[in-house]
Amino acid sequence: NERSDTVFNFLKYPIDLVLMVVRWRLRYCLSLRNLSEMMLGRGFEFTHEAVRSWEERCAPLITQYLRRRRKGRVGKSWYVDETYIKVKGKWCDLYRVVDRSGRLVDCRLSEHRDMSAAKQFFKEALEMSGDAPDRVTTDKEVSYPRAIREKLGGDVLHRTNQYLNNLIEQDHRGIKRRYGPMKGFKSLESASRFCRAHDELRNYYKVGKRGEKISLKQQRVSYLKKSLDLTRHVRLSS
Repeated sequence: NERSDTVFNFLKYPIDLVLMVVRWRLRYCLSLRNLSEMMLGRGFEFTHEAVRSWEERCAPLITQYLRRRRKGRVGKSWYVDETYIKVKGKWCDLYRVVDRSGRLVDCRLSEHRDMSAAKQFFKEALEMSGDAPDRVTTDKEVSYPRAIREKLGGDVLHRTNQYLNNLIEQDHRGIKRRYGPMKGFKSLESASRFCRAHDELRNYYKVGKRGEKISLKQQRVSYLKKSLDLTRHVRLSS
């Protein structure tokens, strides 16, 4: 890796190992010290701060690759909601939107819940989608009607039925399960990087459509194939 002119420059350990550790860090409820202890049993000795450094280097690469891979491939019915994430002892808003099949459209962490944040969120979601949705389902947040009208267009049907929005509210459990053991973030930058990478990776590993039954064998085969493909493409894209 020496003088490779990439983010992997001068890494002491194999790139595949580093990417695996970062992938586990994003996907599973493991602390930085958990990961260093797990690898110690496999003959690799590094500190928890090394894991933090690897995440800072590699998480953006994973996010960029997965966003490029799925750009323009989202549904036309969106479900929008926001959940709380604690950063430096202060609650921030994580805006999230999924389509009817439960696939991620976009997410964005903001210090404030206001009109400006809502507009920026819908602008980024539209760039990811490539085309405005047919309908958007939200809660009764006051900033949404105007933000949807100005950023997505007046032809988009806006629904505010709380029962219709259960899909996205239940989907928050993914980041909540992963974020809870971490006891908050130290900066908005690290929180935003982690939340976006976590959501992208979680979406990437989903198998089949919502409600579709997939055998355990198919799930295992899919997981292994996707893990190998992700490692290969991130190495090449760096």
